[in-house]
Amino acid sequence: MRCGRCGEENPERARFCLACGAPLDAEPVKQERKLVSVLFVDLVDFTRRSDRADPEDVRDTLRAYQSAAQERIDHFGGTMEKFIGDAVMAVFGAPVSHGDDAERAVRAGLAILDAVAALKLEARAAVNSGEAVVTVTSGSPTGEALAMGDVVNTASRLQTTAGAGTLVVGEETYRLTRSAITYRPVSAVEAKGKEEPLRAWLTIAAGSVARPRPDIEMVGRDRELTLLASIWEGATSDRHPHLVTVLGPPGIGKSRLQREFSGRVHAAGAAVMRGRCLPYGERAAYGAFTQMLRIIAEIYENDPADSARAKLSALITKHLPANEVERPPATSRCSPASASTSQPSTVTTSSLPLEGCSRVLPRIGRRYSSSKTCIGRMRAFWTSSNIWRLMPETYRS
Repeated sequence: MRCGRCGEENPERARFCLACGAPLDAEPVKQERKLVSVLFVDLVDFTRRSDRADPEDVRDTLRAYQSAAQERIDHFGGTMEKFIGDAVMAVFGAPVSHGDDAERAVRAGLAILDAVAALKLEARAAVNSGEAVVTVTSGSPTGEALAMGDVVNTASRLQTTAGAGTLVVGEETYRLTRSAITYRPVSAVEAKGKEEPLRAWLTIAAGSVARPRPDIEMVGRDRELTLLASIWEGATSDRHPHLVTVLGPPGIGKSRLQREFSGRVHAAGAAVMRGRCLPYGERAAYGAFTQMLRIIAEIYENDPADSARAKLSALITKHLPANEVERPPATSRCSPASASTSQPSTVTTSSLPLEGCSRVLPRIGRRYSSSKTCIGRMRAFWTSSNIWRLMPETYRS
């Protein structure tokens, strides 16, 4: 019996290869073509740093780095492909695919760069997306790579051109993520083995809410739009909230349908507020509502706490009566959307409990509309009952 891994001939009674130990009765590894995003991360100047360092110190540094990288890759739903010295390779979209694997890969790369900086090290990273031949079962006994194809080689080439502490992406990744990630074009990359230079973009920042994209005329969704219009008419005439959940496989047009409907109600004079609950992270339950407040108050992800507190205070003071606003001590912590379920009699600028949230949002809605408010793109992959408790008060205003 010939071993499928190393080619060694074994006796018929053998269950494992006598040369490499691979199971001889294992089924052939299944492979398929999939669209994946490949992340490469490499420490900068680590060889020189470790040249005269103690081997145990080098080991401890690499362990801390690899542990941080593994944690962030797992956090964003990726699969660790391999560690090679101080280089990390991860695959997003295999063996499990998501609708936003390219965005996950970019966010994971940025998170790893931040973690490496916290370790007093520097790294560079790159993400490239494209088709690859994927091993369905990760870590198969054949020892084959999880993903194979030019997309892997290109990601590796792009990574070598990135500067310290930066992440660059290829053309396909840029197209898939440009509505959620801010980029700046850089010079084309002359990659070894490539006939033409590779177009590349430098990642600037990851946004919390995807930017709107230009839409062409929508066709083939008249039935769905009619149903949504009917529900909206009932909600505005009865002054009672309605929750609409749109289900479907990735790419079928759920977000496009939402944008079309939101555009129509906005054109009719209603306010549209958008929030996004990502399937990863620690703010999923209140993430959508937090983003709505951030957008209205113009609070940015990189704003210092004092600046965010001042903007939130101004927002509350503007939209709530004076007897409902309580000024917190200057040392209090600013948390625009607290997960607390307590119901105080006043709304503070340091926290917005459940009752405060449901009172602030409708008043903010009047900034844009005299009577109607539509909460759109509540991209709830999962959430708790608390987020929906915000909605009745919002719609009764």
